[in-house]
Amino acid sequence: MSGFKDRGRSRQELARRVAEDIQDGWCVNLGIGLPEQVAAYLSPDKDVLLQSENGLLGMGKPAAPEQIDWDLINAGKKPVTLLAGGCYFDHMTSFAMMRGGHLDLCLLGAFQVSAAGDLANWWTGDPGELPAVGGAMDLVVGARRVHAIMDHTTRDGRPKIVSRCSYPLTGLGVVDRIYTDLAVIDVLDGELIVSEIVETLDMNGLQARTDALLRAAADMRVVPVASG
Repeated sequence: MSGFKDRGRSRQELARRVAEDIQDGWCVNLGIGLPEQVAAYLSPDKDVLLQSENGLLGMGKPAAPEQIDWDLINAGKKPVTLLAGGCYFDHMTSFAMMRGGHLDLCLLGAFQVSAAGDLANWWTGDPGELPAVGGAMDLVVGARRVHAIMDHTTRDGRPKIVSRCSYPLTGLGVVDRIYTDLAVIDVLDGELIVSEIVETLDMNGLQARTDALLRAAADMRVVPVASG
């Protein structure tokens, strides 16, 4: 284990970091949970079209208290805003959009991601938990890019980036990039390439928290995290 203090990005810092990589002109689906927070950090200088699985296109930032309209919610049932020109529609149209290659990026949470880019994000296999497939399987095969955003380990310290997923799979070889509180990792030709690591950890410490072989990119960045 590394001798550094194990402290990474906050959820707000992580959402802001993901938003930085969303490119002007992209059509993006935001999954339920942590991905939803990314909408709040998108630059107004970027023309990004957000799509929500329940049938929204042109979704804006989360609704402020005075803006709440419970007929206008995202897939996580949270009140949102709608940009000028935005629209809402039925699930059939939404899923045709998701499956048909019309999304530039799908951003999802994950229980596990494997070294090969396999994704498990709908059930841990625990009989006491309710499986929640939703539209994830449709999204990961239909979107041009799939990025996962998650904590690097579970609450009890078990790695979530693994050599092979032990949970039921959402898709095989679908994840292109992983954002965690500790690193940004690209999945390239069956390898996990670390492009960013937080300043509070070194590669040995990151590897100790990962159940799959990591390789540092030649231009790997060491990034600061907020204190406290």
